[in-house]
Amino acid sequence: MRMFISFAALFLAALLLQLSSGAVGPLDALTGLGSGFSTGEVGFLGSMHFVGFFVGCWWAPRLMGDVGHSRAFAVFTSMGAIGMAGHILVFDPTAWAFLRVMSGICIAGCYTVVESWLQAKVTNENRGRAMGMYRVVDMGGSLIAQLLIGSLASMETYVAYNLLTILCCASLLPLALTRVPQPDTPKAPRLRPGLAWRMSPLAVAGVLVAALSGASFRMVGPIYGQEVGLEASQIGLFLAAFVAGGAAAQYPAGWLADKYDRRWVLIWLSVASVLSCAVTVAASGLGTVGVMASATFFGFTTFPVYSVAASHAHDFATSEERIELSAALMFFYAVGAIAAPWVTSLLIENFGPAALFYFISAGHILLLVFGLSRMKVRETREDRTPYIYAPRTSFTIGRLLGRSRDQKDEN
Repeated sequence: MRMFISFAALFLAALLLQLSSGAVGPLDALTGLGSGFSTGEVGFLGSMHFVGFFVGCWWAPRLMGDVGHSRAFAVFTSMGAIGMAGHILVFDPTAWAFLRVMSGICIAGCYTVVESWLQAKVTNENRGRAMGMYRVVDMGGSLIAQLLIGSLASMETYVAYNLLTILCCASLLPLALTRVPQPDTPKAPRLRPGLAWRMSPLAVAGVLVAALSGASFRMVGPIYGQEVGLEASQIGLFLAAFVAGGAAAQYPAGWLADKYDRRWVLIWLSVASVLSCAVTVAASGLGTVGVMASATFFGFTTFPVYSVAASHAHDFATSEERIELSAALMFFYAVGAIAAPWVTSLLIENFGPAALFYFISAGHILLLVFGLSRMKVRETREDRTPYIYAPRTSFTIGRLLGRSRDQKDEN
């Protein structure tokens, strides 16, 4: 029962955090455009979020070692709350960029604390159930956060940001009130980007393209939605459709990735992604229903790319390498996510809203070509790890997923 209560506190904290942090990016885009920010400046805010995310991933294990899990979570939550509340004090893109760095540090740091705490509590017997619930919290919270955008956009600016600040502060309560002792601090994984490249260059390319797709759509999607005629209340549904499509894709993508050569799965996902980009551009003139359906299709084809690429890389790793491999893949994702929003916003500013999906299509075409070239270099791997949905939340996620990947081999 105490373990169950511990899980509940962790999941509730993660859910509240997701509700606040998942909505601040789209709200920034809509509010910034309404305040006279340029498209490039709005995209730069998204890029600075991922700068903070990268800093938070590395700072969190060290801070936990100094002050413990609960205090570290409080520090990161406070930074997020300050970052959100600060938006209503000054309407300046440079100041907001600094505040978005704080928000990025918050989400990376808090998820590192939650996942480290969860890792210390799970056992081999309950790992599958705990991870299943964690996936539901991760995707469910993200979906609800997008649905909140319409309501937030219709509020006064100070009310909307204060509401997100309240949700961020509320995420402190579950971990602060739990009586379950906090776990020992895990050792921070070493950053070895070369390990991921050595295991699978194709997986690295897949992770970079996944970052290009996901970060661009999440951070710049509101600009695209506004450009094609969606109202502020509809943009949240537009982003939620993307998340819902990604959630629906996990089972079929996992089934294909476990049954067939994962390189072919990545290649065909890229083909489908290029097709979904074309459909999304074509559907921009078909009204709200067409735009929403195309966003769902786009999420369905692009969302699984990261998890398939990560599973392919782990096929070539030993149990001892899994944590550092997960951290290396997250590093490449962060690198791609830092660059993508700013680049795509500048492309939209100069070439129109369709440029977002032309850019994403170009990335998937390169992944397709690279995947075909890798088919000639390496033979098909017969002994593979099971496909696992991998949240892009912190460098320590590998501690939770590593044992699950090894269980198939042990059985």
